[in-house]
Amino acid sequence: MVAAIVLAGGLGTRLRAAVPDLPKPMAPVAGRPFLEHQLDHWIGQGVQRFVLSVGYRSEAIRAHFGGAYRGVPIDYAVEAAPLGTGGGVLLGAALLPPGESFLLLNGDTFFDVALDRLRAFHRANAASLTFSLFRTTETGRYMGMDVNGDGRIAALRSGSASPGRLANGGVYWVDPAALRDLPWKPGDRLSFEDDLVPAVLAGGGRLYGLECAGRFIDIGIPDDYRRAASVLAPPTP
Repeated sequence: MVAAIVLAGGLGTRLRAAVPDLPKPMAPVAGRPFLEHQLDHWIGQGVQRFVLSVGYRSEAIRAHFGGAYRGVPIDYAVEAAPLGTGGGVLLGAALLPPGESFLLLNGDTFFDVALDRLRAFHRANAASLTFSLFRTTETGRYMGMDVNGDGRIAALRSGSASPGRLANGGVYWVDPAALRDLPWKPGDRLSFEDDLVPAVLAGGGRLYGLECAGRFIDIGIPDDYRRAASVLAPPTP
């Protein structure tokens, strides 16, 4: 079974002016919650179970989706207090069968990545974590990546992605062994990019990145949120 953890617990403070009363993944895009667009895409890619790692206004997400969406089961990892993205990963992973690899998604980002290609690349390289990467035109907003010719990530550049640099697109394939020996447990507060990923790399984990050319939108700021409907619209035949 292909399972996906969706990090949907953030406060969404930068988007609060545009969407004041909802958690960020529930922001309406083309008349539907942004999270619905995400789940639709990944169900189409073969995901058969979702774990939504939720916190701020989690009741709005649970009331909307319940225990399943389009027949696909949904479980909830609920933060009693904000745990950060890394804490959300550990909390969600605790609900999955031990030893089962999984897809990891940011709840405020849509990236049109081919799951079969991502998973095949991960397996071919015996990776611990595989990142889906895109070319950014912005400075300082995303985690930049220094990637070798074979796709292995040589260095992480948190908050220093510059125009033309490969950057983290918020879609990952995760080997659970990468999380096994970390100095944190479910319920601890930490950042995925600034704490968890560097710890995996420092511990000898194999980090790989796959450049993907699909549609990308991060609704974390109002200007991009307003563009989301046009990005999510199906390509014209």
